[in-house]
Amino acid sequence: MDSGVHNESLISLSDVKKIYKMGIEVIRALDGVSIDVYANEYVAVMGPSGSGKSTLMNMIGCLDTPSQGSYFLRGQNVGEMGDDELAEIRNREVGFVFQTFNLLPRVNCLQNVELPLIYSGKTRGQRRQMAERALDQVGLSDRVTHKPNELSGGQRQRVAVARALVNNPALVLADEPTGNLDTKTGREIMLLFETLYRRGNTLMVVTHEEEVAHHARRIIRLRDGLVESDVRVEAPILAEQDTSTAVAE
Repeated sequence: MDSGVHNESLISLSDVKKIYKMGIEVIRALDGVSIDVYANEYVAVMGPSGSGKSTLMNMIGCLDTPSQGSYFLRGQNVGEMGDDELAEIRNREVGFVFQTFNLLPRVNCLQNVELPLIYSGKTRGQRRQMAERALDQVGLSDRVTHKPNELSGGQRQRVAVARALVNNPALVLADEPTGNLDTKTGREIMLLFETLYRRGNTLMVVTHEEEVAHHARRIIRLRDGLVESDVRVEAPILAEQDTSTAVAE
């Protein structure tokens, strides 16, 4: 768990700008963002539509590079990387969880979770073992051979979380992870995130929901491509049985 004492930052953005030109219009999606995130932090990113949330997520997830400024991930200068290097560091260091799950419908849970390992040089046996372990982490060891259409929405998102965890990435990056779920199921997913955080994972959640954001320990709010506020928040009050059963349900 986060002790509050940090050393070298895991993520370091310094005066990052992302500028797009659409005809004669210049859009400053990010207009000088400086953020440091450390190992085993649980951060929520919020902001209205057009604030730069998605651009920031793409930047941190190595899907895009800055127009200006610098971005270092685990000491590596992402801003100077080419497409192949970006793909490699993205696959190795970042686990993604999407609102729409992004599971392949025709293959089972195990095969979906194995996907990030395909180009890792692991043998089939190693991939299977790692995928089984990740599914067990999210409480789905009994759903290994099920296909996505045989699962509930919450179970599909758990598969997506397992896929994000399978490579043991430096960062789990979640984009509106409860957006397609009902309230009860969304709460279960946030309890799962709490369990992962307590196990030592670094989490960054992009959301427009205050309730989701307040599961984190730090909330960064963006507006007009700038950091409007960056505050630490109290841990949510959870019943002890909530987190102990979060992966057992």
